Amino acid sequence: MTEGEAWFVTQAGHTRQGNIHYFILIGVVIAAGLSQGLLLPVLAIFLERMGISSTMNGLNAAALYVGSFAMTLVAERVLGWVGFKKLIAAGLVLVMLSLLAFPLIPSVALWFVLRLLVGIGDSALHYASQLWILMMSTPENRGRSISFYGMSYGIGFSIGPLGISLLKYGEAVPFIILAVLFLLLLVVVLFKLPDLKPERSQGTETAGGGRYRTSYRLAWYALIPAFLYGYMESGINSSFPVYGLRTGFTVEQIAALLPFVGIGGLLLQLPLGMWSDRFGRKRVLTFAGITGGLCFLLIPLAGTSFWMTLVLLTIAGGFVGSFFSLGLAYAADILPRTLLPAANVVASFHFNAGSIAGPNAGGAILGTGWNGGMFVLLGGLYILFACTGILFKVKKSTADQESL
Repeated sequence: MTEGEAWFVTQAGHTRQGNIHYFILIGVVIAAGLSQGLLLPVLAIFLERMGISSTMNGLNAAALYVGSFAMTLVAERVLGWVGFKKLIAAGLVLVMLSLLAFPLIPSVALWFVLRLLVGIGDSALHYASQLWILMMSTPENRGRSISFYGMSYGIGFSIGPLGISLLKYGEAVPFIILAVLFLLLLVVVLFKLPDLKPERSQGTETAGGGRYRTSYRLAWYALIPAFLYGYMESGINSSFPVYGLRTGFTVEQIAALLPFVGIGGLLLQLPLGMWSDRFGRKRVLTFAGITGGLCFLLIPLAGTSFWMTLVLLTIAGGFVGSFFSLGLAYAADILPRTLLPAANVVASFHFNAGSIAGPNAGGAILGTGWNGGMFVLLGGLYILFACTGILFKVKKSTADQESL
């Protein structure tokens, strides 16, 4: 057993030191959620005040996700070079400096670049902390650990927009406060986290692109949920307002309904993770996919009933809002530890692909005039995923492939 393997086994045993490291990583992901949740609405307000068109406003906001996608392309390699601690520290520094620069120069072009940098930094934080938590967890507590991680990001993202209320004290105030938080986290990370690198595989099968092919071959079913989650999140946020207006909801009702998809996800994130530890990841993913899918299918039947639509969105969001984290936990159950970095990259690719496909598919269906079709397709995808579970069998050898 290598030094790195021994460390992860020790942390998996829930030692006091391991718990401290876990909660530091949770703090990191909350901060990442705060930065994204704050920047999206605050900068949108600034750009609107500057007279920037809504189209340009949206394109500027997309820079964050472009940066995140770009980091995904090199995340595994960079992590192998510098290790977990240095990658997290670099991400914190990059986001912190970008936050301080936003209020200094009110320039659309500069803000585009800064959002790219924030996306790169946040992606580095997510990739390193997410993988670290997966590798320090045991199969018995992995679902709970990664679900709490996902819930923490959601909490940070939800709290971020509250920074709008700080603008009355000065346009730079929310950025400065958040930058100070990142500075405090940086100090904690530098002094409290050990300097570790992921294990490297010695086998030829996991060299180069073979790592990704092997991840797909062994865990394709566990990697699909990342695509579905990205598709749902972006598709609902971009297409539901159009669906609501065409159905007969008011703007105020649409604004009130939309957050309940995320609220449902927050409410059930941890319970689903704990149930997956007890009853098995595949069973919970299958049950959640069928339940969430059926709720999405029923939304068009609710018509203009505000409360019925609210209940269906909450239940659907609750059951499928954990798909990304549960899928990663299931992949960690199936794959040898040396393939987890590659699997995380694949999951990130799937999430980004789903995030791009969601708005385009929803917009195309709405363009045909079949308004309810966006929910029929969405619900059908989740039910189809649940049904394909019968085709997926875990290879017996994968559970013991630590030496791959």
